Amino acid sequence: MDVARDRETEHEGLLRDLGRSVRARREALSLTRKALSERASVSERFLAELESGRGNVSVTRLQDIALALGTTAAGLLSADAVSDAGADRPRVVSLLGLRGAGKSAVGRRAADTLGVPFVELDALIERAAGVSLAGLFELHGAAYYRRIERQALVDFLSERRAAVLATGGGIVTDEETFAILRRETRTVWLKAKPEDHLARVRAQGDLRPMGTLPDALSDLRKILAVREPLYARADVTVDTSALGLARSAKAVAKAAQ
Repeated sequence: MDVARDRETEHEGLLRDLGRSVRARREALSLTRKALSERASVSERFLAELESGRGNVSVTRLQDIALALGTTAAGLLSADAVSDAGADRPRVVSLLGLRGAGKSAVGRRAADTLGVPFVELDALIERAAGVSLAGLFELHGAAYYRRIERQALVDFLSERRAAVLATGGGIVTDEETFAILRRETRTVWLKAKPEDHLARVRAQGDLRPMGTLPDALSDLRKILAVREPLYARADVTVDTSALGLARSAKAVAKAAQ
């Protein structure tokens, strides 16, 4: 009788530890319970019970949840899983700023200096959506794009690898996505004069509206005026107009370290 009671107590302790592990991992990735339920194809109610230590989960279902969290079933059951969920996370440096800020040019140089990959979030979004950004906006609109953007970011961060990440200019306008970015990465605002933004866009042959309209510079100043308070919430600000390409890249690499 005592053996049966002891075994039951051990089972309860295991479920509590597993629940804490799942919750710690989910929160370390800034995933809502709803987002995790969708990724793992389980109900929010089931996740709530699991995280509270009351969920009786099968091995296959646990593996589905683990994969959605970027780990394994064994990893979630590890004794150190809770304490390690947010520890020793590889440093991701994310670059903020409007088009023409220098995110690609500066980001590639900084990544080379650090010996890490340079990743563009827009490319990850296109890969996930199976369509170009222009097509994505045209077919589904801005709200859908923001949802895909957030999911692409979370998926990338779940890989737990160091990188320099160039983000889209409007990512700061989505409160939830920007919160994930600020919590999980080292954010760097690449600041530039409006004139430099526009000149760089045109030099790249970018013929999208901002680069061609007669009043493009005036429109750009208005966008910057709205977004600058958001960009200013970044961990580090690098003035690419003042520093130029080489010194800006060094400043970004230093921010990572």
